[in-house]
Amino acid sequence: MQRFLSLLTATSLSACVMLGAPVASRAQAAGASVEKVADFPHQVTGVTVSEDGRIFVNFPRWTEDSPVSVAEVAKDGSIKPYPNEDWNSWRNARKDELAAGDHFVCVQSVVADRRGAVWALDAGAPAQSLLVPGAPKLVRIDLASNAATKTIAFDESVAPQGSYLNDVRFSSDGRHAFITDSGAKGALVVVDLESGKAVRVLDGHPSTQVKKGLVVEADGQPLRRPDGRGVEFSADGIALSKDGQHLYWQAIKGDTLYRIETAALVDALIGGVDAEAKVEPFGKNGVADGLLIGRQSGDMYVTAPQDDAVKIRDLSAEASSEPRILVKDERLRWPDTLSEGPDGTIYVTTSRIQDSAFFKPDAPAALPTQLWRVVR
Repeated sequence: MQRFLSLLTATSLSACVMLGAPVASRAQAAGASVEKVADFPHQVTGVTVSEDGRIFVNFPRWTEDSPVSVAEVAKDGSIKPYPNEDWNSWRNARKDELAAGDHFVCVQSVVADRRGAVWALDAGAPAQSLLVPGAPKLVRIDLASNAATKTIAFDESVAPQGSYLNDVRFSSDGRHAFITDSGAKGALVVVDLESGKAVRVLDGHPSTQVKKGLVVEADGQPLRRPDGRGVEFSADGIALSKDGQHLYWQAIKGDTLYRIETAALVDALIGGVDAEAKVEPFGKNGVADGLLIGRQSGDMYVTAPQDDAVKIRDLSAEASSEPRILVKDERLRWPDTLSEGPDGTIYVTTSRIQDSAFFKPDAPAALPTQLWRVVR
């Protein structure tokens, strides 16, 4: 225990992740298995792999005041704050000392844009609670210089109190970002990456909200907090089609996948055109968290936390088609975020939400989590 606690306060993070020899899956499906890539002593959510194979992860401040928000996983098995220690120096206990706009407060997602940058999406709401003023933002980090080169801050018209900016995808031409808000009132956010202009769309629309009556389960039982509340995440998983013409999303407390033409979202940003009529349901995924569409195949990968599984879905089939299990493994405890490496390898984090102090009060504040890769 003492060794574990020391990891929480160490200023050096060289031991925060161990990259060991691949561990073969104990349960396989459709010829696939999983290999462990890394162990983390903190609760991870996002992962992304850049075009040159560099791996980045992030740790939101949910049940602990994590000593790192965004990190690069080094080849020698260590992690280091990314892009530097200063951006990662914000702490809940020091929120009155450090400017929230120049530091990571509660990063929920990191995504490489395949244009030489990694973007960090900061929800700005530690413990998924109140927003820290000035904290919600999208930060571009240049991979060549390892420096933050652009920050797009979101005001209350885009990220009001109760919001929780969750995940992001980038348009094929690199001009726009599309973000899900999984907070109290789900929505999408569309961003002009050049000007920084952003607009909140589908705010309160049924496609971005939780599904009433649906109960998210873990280990075959309803997943509830000690006070009886269940999982209430709104629009969460997000994916861009291979041709860039459609954006897909769904709520975690939901089972339906939705899509819209990206052109309609850009019209909403530029001309204030109402996008609601352009939304279409696209079949059932079941309860899902992360979504990813393969660059080559165009298939959709889906994390299925109720099933300890990663599923795959042929989007060229009818909307009535459903995903099939690609790999199922008891160690995939709340498979969360997906990323695709330059060689086509699929990576997935396990954030172990069902094991966190939100739902198990006796759980450690710093929850050990993992990064895996799918082997086929």
